[in-house]
Amino acid sequence: MDLTAVEEVVDGRHALPWRPGDAWLAGGTSLFAEPRPGLRRLRDLGACGWPPLTVTGDGIEVAATCTVAELLAFAEAADGPWSAGRSLIAACCRAFSSSFKVWNAATVGGNLCVALPAGPMVSLAVALRGVCRTQGLDGREREVPAADFVTGPGSTVLLPGELLRSLVLPAAALAEGGTMRRVSTHPWGRSVALVTGARDPVGGGVTLAVTAATTRPATVSFTGTPTASELRAGLRATLTPDLFLEDAHGRADWRRHLTTHLAEEIRGALAKER
Repeated sequence: MDLTAVEEVVDGRHALPWRPGDAWLAGGTSLFAEPRPGLRRLRDLGACGWPPLTVTGDGIEVAATCTVAELLAFAEAADGPWSAGRSLIAACCRAFSSSFKVWNAATVGGNLCVALPAGPMVSLAVALRGVCRTQGLDGREREVPAADFVTGPGSTVLLPGELLRSLVLPAAALAEGGTMRRVSTHPWGRSVALVTGARDPVGGGVTLAVTAATTRPATVSFTGTPTASELRAGLRATLTPDLFLEDAHGRADWRRHLTTHLAEEIRGALAKER
């Protein structure tokens, strides 16, 4: 798709006033995926030079400009810290409904900011209790839990001119890792339901994160491994019917059924690990 209405591309490091028709440019795969007649100016983040990944004892900071290919290479490296967390990262990277060619351009931050219900980086960020670090044009920063960053299909908490600087994945969540279950309409298709589950190794609590089937991420927590009936009750209480997505890829009631089925599979898997 050609962006025929774009009049200029500017260096994203310059604090120019934000105006209607502006958009941040990283990989650009989502910008070029559909017509955008209102787009007039691209603010290119390519010259920012942010390190794709910064690993410390506290966890991993993933730059918004880190590509999916770079993140996947880290996750599938032969050695490295947090093998459980890296395994979940790799699974979410491979949940993209696109080819490796797109992975080399698409960015982690772009996938989060596009805020598609099926966005695999949204699933990853929520499952690993990530924190989104944002930055305004005035340099002011804030931190938003990944579970609260996406507010609906195509919408986030970002203010006009504000950008996503990085995603921070804490060491504790990476050590826990998690179990993922996913359904798509075909092997390389977009996710229509995706559920992850993790157990706190200290307190024994279990948290399930639901994405793809819902209009925004949702989490359900239990003090221990729930029984089948406790799981269903918890899902019903949190995942109200209006939260489920209905579009050309599936009905809301079907997605609700899939979510319950996947959650039960995860419950069984976590119960066996005890």
